[in-house]
Amino acid sequence: MTENTIPMLPCPTLQPVLDFYTVLGFEVTFQQKSPNPYAVVQRGGIQLHFFGMKGYDPAESYSTCYIRTDDIDGLHEDFRTGLKAAYGRIPTRGLPRIGPLKDTSHGMRQFLVTDPGGNCLRIGQQTSQDHHHRPAPKETFSRALHHASLLADSKDDPAGAAKIIDRVLHTADERPTPVQLLRLLVLRADVAGRLGDDGTATSVLAEAAAVHLTAEERESAHDDLERLEELRG
Repeated sequence: MTENTIPMLPCPTLQPVLDFYTVLGFEVTFQQKSPNPYAVVQRGGIQLHFFGMKGYDPAESYSTCYIRTDDIDGLHEDFRTGLKAAYGRIPTRGLPRIGPLKDTSHGMRQFLVTDPGGNCLRIGQQTSQDHHHRPAPKETFSRALHHASLLADSKDDPAGAAKIIDRVLHTADERPTPVQLLRLLVLRADVAGRLGDDGTATSVLAEAAAVHLTAEERESAHDDLERLEELRG
């Protein structure tokens, strides 16, 4: 037998959601207005169903699904390109928004994208056979980044992530490497934006842009530098 699982996701009205997925390269393959608002979008092997729900608040949504791909970098770049063409920028906060590519501690390379209906798609590519979370690093700054990333992206707690980063960056007797500093600052600016703290986001982005990296360090920090440009854009 062949089985297939298809998520059915809520939204207040269909059209803004369908327009958004069209920007991402999806095709609307079905749409009805009655007896209930319902629509289907598809891109390659990804199929999503949506239903209209009166009184639904996207800002309060916990609706999510996980999508696996074998070309996470290509899909992320395609989505970013479509969003920039449609919006004139890459939306990194509010609704809709797209998150950065990250290598997780549970064997996946992934990013998150949230549509106008508040539905969060977690899109990932397997990088390890072991999906248990690896223990947090013992080194001070790597450990802080590990926990702050989990709070920001897995638990949707940007305030908690901000506290961890602020605390570790004020450590008196230790200093992060340039790459660690860049990663911490980029994440700090990211969560500041999500919290609506534009002043902090602007100042931290300027600080991150001023971090000097060697060519080798820039290569290892590629994802973070890409996110830095998105946040500054």
